[in-house]
Amino acid sequence: MLVFRPGEPVRFTAPVAAIVMLLGGEPLGPRFIEWNFVSSRKERIEQAKADWRAGRMKLPFHDGDEFVPLPGDAAPPTAPGPGRG
Repeated sequence: MLVFRPGEPVRFTAPVAAIVMLLGGEPLGPRFIEWNFVSSRKERIEQAKADWRAGRMKLPFHDGDEFVPLPGDAAPPTAPGPGRG
């Protein structure tokens, strides 16, 4: 994800054919990022990590065959959730 400066032109080159989405709007404020989780509150990231570990995250259809542990975690989830198991 990139944040462009207001008033500056947006230029990029893709080495192969690509689909690109540009989204504009007012700044959202500070964000916290950890692994695949992004939030304006650290507590929400901790809850998302707990939900991921416990298998409570709904996964995309046909994308629940392989569990990817959080960085630093070695164990599989404690209980299969939707899309897992």
